[in-house]
Amino acid sequence: MRRIISMILAIVVILTPISSWAAPPIFSGGVNNEYKYEEMVFITGEPIKFVGELKEKEKIKDNEKTITYTLKLTPEDKSIDGKLDRSITLITTYDKNKEKGQTIGQTIVDKYKESIKVGKDKYDLEDYQLSKSDVTDNRPASDFYSGNLTGRKYYEINRDEGEVIVTISGSNTGYYNFWGSTETLIINKDIESIKYTKDEDGNIDKESWNGNIEIQVSDSTTKTLRYNENKADLSSIDGGHMRVTESGMVSRIKYNMPYEDDDEIDNKRRVKRTIELSNKKVPKIERLLVPKFRDIEGHWAVNHIKKLYSLDVFDETSEFFAPDIPIKRVEFTKAIIRACDIRPSNEEEEKKRSRSRNKEPEVSPFKDVPVESPNYKYIKNALEKNIISGISKDLFAPEKSLTRAQAITILIRALGFQTKAPTPGFYTSFNDDNEIPGWAKEGIYVAKEIGIINGDMKGNIYPNKILTRAEASAMLVSFLGFLERDLQKDYRENIINYN
Repeated sequence: MRRIISMILAIVVILTPISSWAAPPIFSGGVNNEYKYEEMVFITGEPIKFVGELKEKEKIKDNEKTITYTLKLTPEDKSIDGKLDRSITLITTYDKNKEKGQTIGQTIVDKYKESIKVGKDKYDLEDYQLSKSDVTDNRPASDFYSGNLTGRKYYEINRDEGEVIVTISGSNTGYYNFWGSTETLIINKDIESIKYTKDEDGNIDKESWNGNIEIQVSDSTTKTLRYNENKADLSSIDGGHMRVTESGMVSRIKYNMPYEDDDEIDNKRRVKRTIELSNKKVPKIERLLVPKFRDIEGHWAVNHIKKLYSLDVFDETSEFFAPDIPIKRVEFTKAIIRACDIRPSNEEEEKKRSRSRNKEPEVSPFKDVPVESPNYKYIKNALEKNIISGISKDLFAPEKSLTRAQAITILIRALGFQTKAPTPGFYTSFNDDNEIPGWAKEGIYVAKEIGIINGDMKGNIYPNKILTRAEASAMLVSFLGFLERDLQKDYRENIINYN
């Protein structure tokens, strides 16, 4: 599984341009919640934790995003006389390649002002150079991105008593979908410090040292479903699901700095240690609809069905769910679009507005799916995102059932992972591999590798078997579990633990 995930990471993809997602602020290794920001500062040669307030201001215009970070910090150790004031404005411009479906983001520093005071010494940021570039690929169910950065910060010590140069390099990778987002940033900082002092006789002494800092910081937001029982006996509601949104940051900082004793720095002796920071925001709770189907209690898929109904993936108004009848093509298409909160792109919305202005009637791509159908928007959206296709050029067959192979292929297309299988000629691990249609083999292989599907006790997948509504529910819940948990684990825990 880790091998296939590593291949997925190599896609280096991006979010929809000009959107906000979880991202560690200002490449410093700091962490924050709603109330407090904390950061390790090494400019004096030893680690000092600064804490305080972080404010962010974001402005979006056309293909450009401007974000300003303002910090006012003081040492957590009150015995240290110090403060840190920082204001940095970053501008990111986006260049979208429509043919490739990817976007390149370029980030530069527009404005900066920073002053750090520790004891009698003051460090003023005189120059800040930064170049950061990301590449993003929009997939229907989740967006993935990756980037690199390089930079340099030049500080003056007490105006004319020396300088500190911080050279920065690093990379970031992340994803964003309706169920969560994670960005992990890996930064390397090399610090060179030169300070000149006068002795009692007026002679100038030169004190120099160097250090290295490796930072791994991750910012995550996840949505999970939790069931809450109703403790009252005389109630029409037995219990129900709630969606819990949790956000948090973790940072691991490894440093190699000079030894300091009684304010004397010995650059030949080294101090090598690791510091970890973390912060969490208060969870957000949303109660969800309570299903009241009369034919699912005791069924093996009852919990899956209740989850999906609570999430509004299924919106049946009948008292009966009919879990063991085949699911229709239109029902599964609608479910995957609603499960991932997949929406039309900006270009598609613009086309719609243009037709409205010109009073041109919209024409359905399928003869058997009229524009007036309440399910038309789901089928059209899935077709434009290349999640589904018709049974012919102009027919979709919305009422027709679909096979397990077709459903699995739709899920993998929604993720955009259909090309992550090995070179053609491979075999899956299922005993009935020879029954898998050629067009479905890549999707089934990837779905097995990332844990969305498993075979039965005999090791069979039954690719050509008609999918029931109960089986579709289980498959969709497994798919959502991948979006909720597995992506976060790979983009945060696996990266930090393996580096």
